[in-house]
Amino acid sequence: MNVLLVDDEPLELEQLEYLIKQVFPAWNIYKAQDSSQAMAIYHNVKLQLAFLDIHLPGKSGLELAADMKANGGELDIVIVTAFQEFHYAKQSIKLGVIEYITKPIIQSELVVLLNRYQAKGSSTGYSRIIHDAINLIKEKYHEKINLADIASDIHVNPSYLSRRFHEEVGIAFSEYLMNYRIEMAKKLIINNQDWSISQVAERTGFNSQHYFSTIFRKMVGATPKEFREREKQRAV
Repeated sequence: MNVLLVDDEPLELEQLEYLIKQVFPAWNIYKAQDSSQAMAIYHNVKLQLAFLDIHLPGKSGLELAADMKANGGELDIVIVTAFQEFHYAKQSIKLGVIEYITKPIIQSELVVLLNRYQAKGSSTGYSRIIHDAINLIKEKYHEKINLADIASDIHVNPSYLSRRFHEEVGIAFSEYLMNYRIEMAKKLIINNQDWSISQVAERTGFNSQHYFSTIFRKMVGATPKEFREREKQRAV
């Protein structure tokens, strides 16, 4: 799932990304601080869901939503604003957005929204093959699995699964698997303070601690140890 977050406040973007990742760690998050950045991502990535703040530099979130809708596609839009004014909600409804939520975002309300959206997607989004493949990734990410293993489990040709996965999910199978493993690793690092980094690497399907740490730093922007310390400070 490819999700776009648009807000001119970096901290708001970081918080919303954090909340979403707590529920769906394998979702791919793209961030923009204005409408021009957002449209650049929109034209280069197959997005399924977007959270748009109303008050942005240049075009407003509502204008951005209208532009995205005018360009076609099946992108679902959630409007986010600090203002609880009826005319904003009315405009959002006219644009065909799926939700209208206000700041500060309440985590429980966001979880309900995301789960409702995921339930919708599970019935009308991914095909049975891709749905089964994703479920197997979530079940077996800690094992030494690859595309061929999953293809064998669901009785399809690996090349066919690779093509269908990229078409429906928007990223390659290997990238999805790696994203999911790293997100699970982040949870293990936070929730198991007594575990070594080597243990975390092993529990998330990596062949070595060195390789795990290299990939983790590339994707998270910090080493596993630095991430653990950062999250400790965040929790204080």
